[in-house]
Amino acid sequence: MSRRDSIDSLFLKKPVATASSASKSADRVRTGAISAMGSSLHEMAENAKQATRLQQQLAEGEAVISIDTASIDTSKIVDRIPADVDPAFDALVESVADHGQQVPILVRPSPQTTGRFEIAYGRRRLKAAQKLGLPVRAIVRNLSDSQLVIAQGRENLDRKDLSFIEKAFFAKHLEDAGCDRATIIAALAADKADVSRYVATARQLPEDVVRLIGPAPKAGRARWLALVDHLASPSKLGSAREHLVGYAENRLESDARLDALLRALDEPEKKATASKSETWKTPRGKRGARIEARSGKTTITFEEKVVPAFAQFVSAKLDELYREFQERNGEGLDSER
Repeated sequence: MSRRDSIDSLFLKKPVATASSASKSADRVRTGAISAMGSSLHEMAENAKQATRLQQQLAEGEAVISIDTASIDTSKIVDRIPADVDPAFDALVESVADHGQQVPILVRPSPQTTGRFEIAYGRRRLKAAQKLGLPVRAIVRNLSDSQLVIAQGRENLDRKDLSFIEKAFFAKHLEDAGCDRATIIAALAADKADVSRYVATARQLPEDVVRLIGPAPKAGRARWLALVDHLASPSKLGSAREHLVGYAENRLESDARLDALLRALDEPEKKATASKSETWKTPRGKRGARIEARSGKTTITFEEKVVPAFAQFVSAKLDELYREFQERNGEGLDSER
């Protein structure tokens, strides 16, 4: 069953045609004005039945109705991470403006305030309606707190799925709100091990940093764990925030921000382990040797074609050169011990 069929089944319970009714319809062949009149009468009858069903379902809190967006509160448990650069949302706004809202959102009556509602799912559609200044089409249903978060999580599986980091923080928020593991597992349609991994990852990442990055839909657990390793250093945490402010100003998309941040945080390590290389040239300007320092070690590589046998000469002079070095630096002969 498609997502559209699933929603239709919630508030428009359509009769299923039987084989016998189909054969009877096939036997009655009408033409001209009689056929048109019959179709019109049939359509009017069906519309009347549908109106009756909608009235009944409205009384039961199951009909699609238009609601002022200002009267809808967000749920206490946030699932999606907002992205300030989101081409998909821009396309949604354009679609709603051109064709109207095709799929209703799901809300429940506010447990605290009469006349207000709390959203279960459809935040992007709600946000699009708010941006366009339009009422939002919604199904109103009485839901418990557990039913609310399960509906919220399962709807994301049927539509645009949550990214790894969104699932991680959704699971963490549910746990912090006192939801048991069974509810979290149902909301995410995940197993116990996955939920444990989600929560563990979210608890190791500063939420403000994640919000600056965004949902990063292409990034899996490995890339976020790489960021966890980097941010274990307080200096890198401050650096990460500075980088991310710049990425936001440059309007980088979410995945690009995470990639750029990981590269930037890798740089200090690369510089620390990179070699420092110098070149020694002969009085005639030819490169005679390369001096390279790396990880506490220095190597001298002589160009045999340019200075043949010079390496052996220097090697034989090492004791003498070292004594000269110590005398110039005022060190004793045993200072290296």
